[in-house]
Amino acid sequence: MNNQEYIEVRSSGIHRHGVFAKKDIPKGTKVIEYTGIKVTKEESEMIEGETHSMHVKDPKNHAGTYIFELDNEWDLDGDIPDNDAKFINHSCDPNCETEIIGDVVLIEAIKDIGKDEEITYNYGFEIDDKKPHLFKEHPCRCKSKNCAGYILAEKEWLKAKEILAKEPHNP
Repeated sequence: MNNQEYIEVRSSGIHRHGVFAKKDIPKGTKVIEYTGIKVTKEESEMIEGETHSMHVKDPKNHAGTYIFELDNEWDLDGDIPDNDAKFINHSCDPNCETEIIGDVVLIEAIKDIGKDEEITYNYGFEIDDKKPHLFKEHPCRCKSKNCAGYILAEKEWLKAKEILAKEPHNP
């Protein structure tokens, strides 16, 4: 269900490329399916490790990792040519959310979306209790008025503030 009726990929003010509404999209509309190759968690970690290495070598040209978590065993590697949904950016005030039905990931409008508005959803990143400061490697650029500053699930915002508050401040 790659619904080209509703979306197009363009340059984004949030990050590199983004997905934008070609016309008004009513709340509740299934906007697009996030497609890819089903991979194990182990394969997913290898892909992310390789992408991280590329990022370190050439941070300006690094596009990102397009891994979408399906469940505790499987992920979806969305880095395939026909997956325009991989260009949907994170926002702390999103207009869409994801719905996982088995191996299918749908992006659904949770608000009315106006023509030319960027399609966004909250990526839902969680803070790793073993490495709690890693979230700082993922700054958010959504510019929403309630931006948390980092790409995190809303339920993690308070935890992030608490971690940051405990850090020594540099004058």
